[in-house]
Amino acid sequence: MDRIVDTVIKGVSLTALRMIPHPKGEIKHGLKQSEASFDGFGEAYFSRILPNEIKGWKKHTQMTLNLIVPVGSVRFVVFSETENLFSEIVLGENNYKRLTVQPNLWLAFQGIGTDLNLLLNIANLEHDPKEAVNKALEKIPYNW
Repeated sequence: MDRIVDTVIKGVSLTALRMIPHPKGEIKHGLKQSEASFDGFGEAYFSRILPNEIKGWKKHTQMTLNLIVPVGSVRFVVFSETENLFSEIVLGENNYKRLTVQPNLWLAFQGIGTDLNLLLNIANLEHDPKEAVNKALEKIPYNW
């Protein structure tokens, strides 16, 4: 049975983000250098997740992730081996926040919106394939 906590686990934080209404389309904040969760800048990239598809498990050993979902809806699951806990967070247009995930936590995510699900990761380091570990979905028992 999955042990899911309602609040985030150690090394994970949620930050409410500002959306500024505009008659031609809103402005959505992402990350500011002045914020406590800012840990430097390495790269920013977008990832598209098809409806009901799952990407993961991945554990970064040095990289801090700042995940934002400006379009669609994405379910993020973070697993802490040290606490033996899962944390499930749904982000999207109806819950516009930034999910910050520190190194050494497992992460997987699923597109749950019916159309385009788009996430933005603002990472503190540039991508380095030697810095991350991957596992097949079935290797960490989570009930998707």
